Amino acid sequence: MRSADPDVMLLAALADPVRLSIVRQLADGGGVCACDFTECCDVSQPTISHHLKVLRDAAVVTSERQGTNIVYSLSPDFAARWAGIGASLSGLLQVG
Repeated sequence: MRSADPDVMLLAALADPVRLSIVRQLADGGGVCACDFTECCDVSQPTISHHLKVLRDAAVVTSERQGTNIVYSLSPDFAARWAGIGASLSGLLQVG
């Protein structure tokens, strides 16, 4: 059964090594054309498309068509969502 909890969807989307690599590339700033992810991830374009769909469905990334290309960026609220998850778990462990 799939969860409708947006935090669970975000964490599940980031749990895959290819998707985490895509997010790390996007975190470097600016938009990235879908065709440019095959270089960082060493997988085929159809596989990249699947992973990008999972990230879109979890509201981790946004996409915008620019001519014949689709350019992806981190969702504007991604950092706040990620920080919120971290803050909600901060009492579970002692860091440092």
